[in-house]
Amino acid sequence: MDPIILTQLENGILTITINRPDKMNALNKDVITGLGQAVDEVISNPEIKSAIITGAGNKAFVAGADISEFTDLDGAGGQALAQRGAQLVFDKIENAPKPIIAAVNGFALGGGCELAMACHFRIASENARFGQPEVNLGLIPGYGGTQRLVQLIGKGKAMELLMTADMIKADEAKALGLVNHVVSAEELLPKATEILTRIAGKAPLAVSAIIKLVNTAATVSKDGFSEEIHMFGACFDTEDKKEGAAAFLEKRPAVFQGK
Repeated sequence: MDPIILTQLENGILTITINRPDKMNALNKDVITGLGQAVDEVISNPEIKSAIITGAGNKAFVAGADISEFTDLDGAGGQALAQRGAQLVFDKIENAPKPIIAAVNGFALGGGCELAMACHFRIASENARFGQPEVNLGLIPGYGGTQRLVQLIGKGKAMELLMTADMIKADEAKALGLVNHVVSAEELLPKATEILTRIAGKAPLAVSAIIKLVNTAATVSKDGFSEEIHMFGACFDTEDKKEGAAAFLEKRPAVFQGK
């Protein structure tokens, strides 16, 4: 069985690849665990100066969370799921003292969009697509999506994308400020490497300070992240969540009752 997380260190840059191409690299418990371990290695290993996170194959960065793991969760279970992801991966990436960037090579939906947003910045291939479709499942983002999307693109557009579940293309994502660069699929990893190589020539302590201070300036509210986790869990106790997850797995339109 192939490893679920692939890592390759070259010239101080660790490339972390989520390796579930048959599942569109969807996040599950094992992916979260493996990503957390890889990020720990980035932080602790002095040979690693920076990192790139990407997805295996040419279709998806991460096309969302593995919905099959959601079906039996209640409110407490949903909240625990979000808390675990935040602690092991998302908050750890955002606050890492070394640059970690997302090379988005396809669909970045739900937890995948949240993973990309937790990185310090994003580079996208021309076929990349971004969205937060959780509302289709009777849920909300649980890995910081409601907070980081506002930070990156502003309140109004974030409201629209979160409530409509609309998916946007790479060029619109760039225009909104969600991604820094859009390149061809072939140029994606070379572009990420080129930028990180330039950063590697700068003073490491100053780079770490910049990450910390920019995060401080951009933070909407520390309480907002906690409230998102709480409300994400609360959604798991609703009939709409049960209907939304069932409809997704059964490949049919959901019929929500507001209960």
